[in-house]
Amino acid sequence: MKLTDSNKYIVIDEYAPTPKYIQLTNSILSAIEAGYVNKDDTLPSICEMSNELEISKDTVEKSYRDLKKIGVLESIPGRGYYIMNTDFRQKSKICLLFNKISSYKKMVYDSFVTTVGEGVTTDLCIYNNDFTQFKKLIDSKRDEYSHFVIMPQFTESAEIVAQLINTIPKHKLVILSKMIDGVTGDYAAVYEDFENDIYGALEKAVPELTKYHTIKLVFPNNSYYPKAITKGFIRFCQQYAFKFSLVPDIEVEPINEGEVCVILKEDDLVTFIERMKSTNFKIGKQVGLISYNEAPIKKIILNGISTISTDFSEMGKMAAKLIAGGSKMQLKVPFYLTLRATV
Repeated sequence: MKLTDSNKYIVIDEYAPTPKYIQLTNSILSAIEAGYVNKDDTLPSICEMSNELEISKDTVEKSYRDLKKIGVLESIPGRGYYIMNTDFRQKSKICLLFNKISSYKKMVYDSFVTTVGEGVTTDLCIYNNDFTQFKKLIDSKRDEYSHFVIMPQFTESAEIVAQLINTIPKHKLVILSKMIDGVTGDYAAVYEDFENDIYGALEKAVPELTKYHTIKLVFPNNSYYPKAITKGFIRFCQQYAFKFSLVPDIEVEPINEGEVCVILKEDDLVTFIERMKSTNFKIGKQVGLISYNEAPIKKIILNGISTISTDFSEMGKMAAKLIAGGSKMQLKVPFYLTLRATV
């Protein structure tokens, strides 16, 4: 790369939330990916790059240091900085950032680790739906990993979350499950289409649901579940003329004959089953039950609980394949209805 060519490939946005050294690193890596910069090409010196882009020498130095860490850049006295390796994804150290431990998160993890293969280090970090803890993990590990695979589940505003995620170089980023408004640039993702997923799954269950007159979605207040789920649910009920309601607390909600409950949280599922034990209602006959997110135990409880669920094993596989292929595609993960005895 000649100094006179740098402005063609390097873009520094003065007002972007992403630190300038990360913007510089991303621009150089993007130029390599696009074939504008090749192995053994020389980069401008720190002073030259600083003057050309009107950024500090410390910014350029930090970017060059990161490029050295991932094996892209080398420096030799008298020769300067040159591109040592254009296959910068060879050495992978991956951080999986999940909001909590659950049976379906384990499905994602197991399939991811199996698919990504040997020779790749994969660390699992849990931030317990705590944005402060999530921020500490990102800030402390930003330069440590070649990739961050993030499942973002927060009650904080999308703007705050996006600002933090935007500090991660986009070639390192893979978003799982929930897309976040405000995350910019080209990055990989395996996402759920929450509104259309629940609509389509319930639509497939219409023949079984017609024996009920009311559908209740148990959607707790202050939940990190996407509001798009409620939109898809309401749209389905209106389209197929079901009475419906959104239930914030299943523990106190009256459950009547002819109603079916769609339950998101595992704790609420347990509460519902315990409450039904104290009634004469038979689940799958007088009242119905659909649980959100598949888990092996749901195949057994109550002779099988009906579920609507993302294919979490496929989610892990898809994310691993995106990393292995160096892809920045954004792919929708499959979503399924599984009918069992409770509907």
